Amino acid sequence: MSTSFLDFEKPIAELQSRIDELRDTTADSAVDIGAEIAKLQAKSDKLLRDTFAKLTPWQKTQVARHPQRPHFKHYVAGLFDEFVPLAGDRAFGDDQAIMGGFAQFRGQRVMVLGHEKGEDTASRLRHNFGMGKPEGYRKAIRLVELADRFGLPIVTLVDTSGAFPGIQAEERGQAEAIARSTEACLAAGVPVVSAIVGEGGSGGAVALAAGNRVLMFEHAVYSVISPEGCASILWRTADKAADAAEAMRVTAQDLKHFGVIDTIVTEPVGGAHRDPGGAIANLGDAIQKALGELNGLGRDELKRGRAAKFLAMGRL
Repeated sequence: MSTSFLDFEKPIAELQSRIDELRDTTADSAVDIGAEIAKLQAKSDKLLRDTFAKLTPWQKTQVARHPQRPHFKHYVAGLFDEFVPLAGDRAFGDDQAIMGGFAQFRGQRVMVLGHEKGEDTASRLRHNFGMGKPEGYRKAIRLVELADRFGLPIVTLVDTSGAFPGIQAEERGQAEAIARSTEACLAAGVPVVSAIVGEGGSGGAVALAAGNRVLMFEHAVYSVISPEGCASILWRTADKAADAAEAMRVTAQDLKHFGVIDTIVTEPVGGAHRDPGGAIANLGDAIQKALGELNGLGRDELKRGRAAKFLAMGRL
């Protein structure tokens, strides 16, 4: 599948288009233009590296939302064996925006759960674009408590623009479900490792991200509201989204500085969508390291550490 280019990648797209044209010409011609193609490819690669080395917060937001970034199902397929999905909240129904189940992670039994956005129109509608409903967060609570009961470490993969804001979700207690999901993560007596793999939006993200260790991809974003939402409130127009992203400090680099996250996970050059396998492997190594640091701690120590971590946020 060819890469979809973002607006700020237009010069890279033009170079790549020229390279593709030359390759097509080579296939139909006896003239060897391999040297010219190699020269252009080197120029394109350098431009890609230089561009992604200095992304603005708004550009990182666009990268975090790229439709070709790996999703929950890709991480499960690439990192976890013997995945047994568990469905339903035992109260209302099964929410496909939040998925999870038992799995093996590099020889260790774990509970893995996270947001699934979908990758085409049909699957995005089925998974509600990764926006969880109350039954999704109540399913998360059930799985966290189940893992706690069996002494299994918990791995959460966060990728959502936020919880579903529809009237039906409000009628079924969206805010309460999010709060109780956050509470369940904080109260678990087992290691909880959370990873922001794309977009971490509002309480819908925090509900699965209250972990002992919070990892974040270098081009992911994590914020209390979307840049567009913030701009609409402050400036009465979503056109100021870039200014809002800058002001909110949504990037992994800013959040690491403020102590909101613990580890920045490196992405392949050009973003996780350009080399999903490499990005998944990098995340797996970071999760393994985090679990290794936590596995020897007792239940009370895990709870105290988690509480201290989140209570310390925002204090200067």
